[in-house]
Amino acid sequence: MTDFSKIPSPCYLLDETLLAHNLEMIDYVRREAGVEIIVALKACAMWHIFPELARHSDGATASSVAEARLVFEEFGQRAHTYAPVYTDADFDEILRYSDYITFNSLTQFERFGARAILNGISCGLRINPEYSTVETALYDPCTRGSRLGVLSEDLKELPAGVEGLHFHSLCESRPADLRATLSAVEERFGRFFDQIRWINMGGGHLMTHVDYDCDELIGLLRDFQLRHPGLRVILEPGSAFTWRAGYLVSTIEDIVRNGGTNTAMLDVSFACHMPDCLEMPYKPAIVGAHEPMEGEERWRMGGNSCLAGDFYGDWAFDRSPQVGDRVVFEDMIHYTMVKTTMFNGVSHPSIATIGGDGKVHVLRRFGYEDFKNRMG
Repeated sequence: MTDFSKIPSPCYLLDETLLAHNLEMIDYVRREAGVEIIVALKACAMWHIFPELARHSDGATASSVAEARLVFEEFGQRAHTYAPVYTDADFDEILRYSDYITFNSLTQFERFGARAILNGISCGLRINPEYSTVETALYDPCTRGSRLGVLSEDLKELPAGVEGLHFHSLCESRPADLRATLSAVEERFGRFFDQIRWINMGGGHLMTHVDYDCDELIGLLRDFQLRHPGLRVILEPGSAFTWRAGYLVSTIEDIVRNGGTNTAMLDVSFACHMPDCLEMPYKPAIVGAHEPMEGEERWRMGGNSCLAGDFYGDWAFDRSPQVGDRVVFEDMIHYTMVKTTMFNGVSHPSIATIGGDGKVHVLRRFGYEDFKNRMG
């Protein structure tokens, strides 16, 4: 059991043993399904672990020049790149760091596709299957008016030079969601499958979740390949690689009791350091805490920014929290560090790893200069 009192606070802590378990599951799917699984930097760009991720994946996907360059420099490969829009200012760098480029619209392909093809890059189009099982509107890219992807009715023929199709409509989903989505994709876009070399099924395949049926996923991917032999299948899960592989360690700095509500004031912020908790929203687990039962003392966790809504609750503890206690949020590696802000100039949590031997390695600490350089 990790002694969190020994971890600097605040701190994102990645557990290398938990990461290794996830990578075993991903390797199992890669091997048994015969598909390519690439790492989506949008979920976790912690480049210290890129060498390990590279050994258990088939590359990485980028959503910007910065991510593509990071893949090239630290992953040791050129990226699969997709961005909603490219510009003249960034496209030369995109070319330099990419082997695959997916375009969000036909007009973007018309504008930049020829340059990519001349550079030997495999080009794809993002498609909108107009079907999604995602219930949170903020994360559903498949509405009819979405800015993401080409509609079937607008894709009369596949432009010359397009070698792949890409769809992304899942979010922490299960195999049944992919099965239903594939049905919609085949119905609307299957007429192009004999004209392309690869299909990218995007992210959201939460194959490292304890309740995820990897064998069901493997079966449906095999079935798809039997229907479409020779078509390379690519998946780019984000959360799956670092799912439940680490923590955000914080400390209670004050106790506020107002209007019958108990709030533990932390040295971290939901708005700045755990934004998905407010956006989805979802309630994270806390080590040593549980759902309040009837009559139990309830505790809200309060963030350290000035935003009125920077809090979440309620939790119950075996004993009343005290100033100085550690509060450790679980599953805080994916979609946390990549989304942090410096609103209010709040301190960024440090970044650290812990190995199977219990040794903690602090990779990065943040301070005033980080804030000043970002603002100026």
